[in-house]
Amino acid sequence: MREDAPFSERAGLASPREAFGQMESEADGYRGFADRPIALDIIDRARQQQTPADLPTEKLQKALADAGLGSRRDMEALIASGVVTVNGQTATVGDRVTAADMIRVEGRLVRRTMAASSTPRVLMYHKMAGEIVSRDDPEGRPSVFARLPRVSGARWVAVGRLDFNTEGLLLFTTSGALANRLMHPRYEIDREYAVRVIGELEAEQMLQLQQGIELEDGMAKFDKLEDQGGTGMNHWYLVQIREGRNREVRRMFEAVGMTVSRLIRVRYGAVSLPKTLPRGKRMELTPEEVRAWMLDLDEAEKKMAAAAPAKAEAKKAEKAAAREKARARARAESEAEAREARRGTRFKEGKSDRTGVPMWEARDMSDRPTQRRRTGERS
Repeated sequence: MREDAPFSERAGLASPREAFGQMESEADGYRGFADRPIALDIIDRARQQQTPADLPTEKLQKALADAGLGSRRDMEALIASGVVTVNGQTATVGDRVTAADMIRVEGRLVRRTMAASSTPRVLMYHKMAGEIVSRDDPEGRPSVFARLPRVSGARWVAVGRLDFNTEGLLLFTTSGALANRLMHPRYEIDREYAVRVIGELEAEQMLQLQQGIELEDGMAKFDKLEDQGGTGMNHWYLVQIREGRNREVRRMFEAVGMTVSRLIRVRYGAVSLPKTLPRGKRMELTPEEVRAWMLDLDEAEKKMAAAAPAKAEAKKAEKAAAREKARARARAESEAEAREARRGTRFKEGKSDRTGVPMWEARDMSDRPTQRRRTGERS
């Protein structure tokens, strides 16, 4: 299938209208699915930024062998004979080429699939509820890996996981390095989820979820929380987080007293779940889309590196403020304990409040006649 095929064709559907109808009915009211997996502005920016020097390279003899012209050893002999040119210049053994280079053998253009082979493959899959993201399961539950195509000389690596009952976008790649890059916490790749809950959040609950909720494994908060409307008892929200702890989204809503009835991941980094991809179906990103995404990741990492010193200073100041707050709390507790201690020595058990006379003696004194006052009053 050609790289520029419509998304509906790449997903195995008859038309975008058919795909849209399927997605809408399956989502039960959620209308926020994207039109395409990689936003056009990311692709356009990559086209403007990318130069031949940025493209991945490989040895010329490998490129010719991959094009089906013979073995690498045969291609080395062919290059050495002087009949191979790259961009009009006679090539030599060991030259490296990119997907943008024009290779000719005896004047004839060599058509290659280098762009596809040198760029990691990335597959989108619309996970259904009731599937596991594991190759082996002792309970025999259906696995998402059973729905993936075979790949020659490689294997699909899952970029993160989704819980058994969670649906939505799952990414797979043939590059373990890319998968690790996308999952590592230091890169803070954001994820978006469509969350359907029973009932509607109050303003105070929304504020709590955005400011931070204490879970058993630490603090958690949503970077974004948007009301998406709903019907009846069901209400949709769009949330964004930068980590993937186990059942994190569900636990956060449970912490404010809400029950999640459906959870769909709709975006992972720059890749969105397109409306043309129904549940249980897969779609592969084109090499251009993958390269655009990787360039976008590079730009994001550069910005993070530039902001790192200021972020470190802010974290240092935050820790200092937390330490000072802890010291102030300790001082207040110490002063309170000292006050209690002083009160204990002043009002010892078994003594009257003012005189220090035993309480039983004070009671006996109360039975005695009161002394006459100097004014002459009688008791």
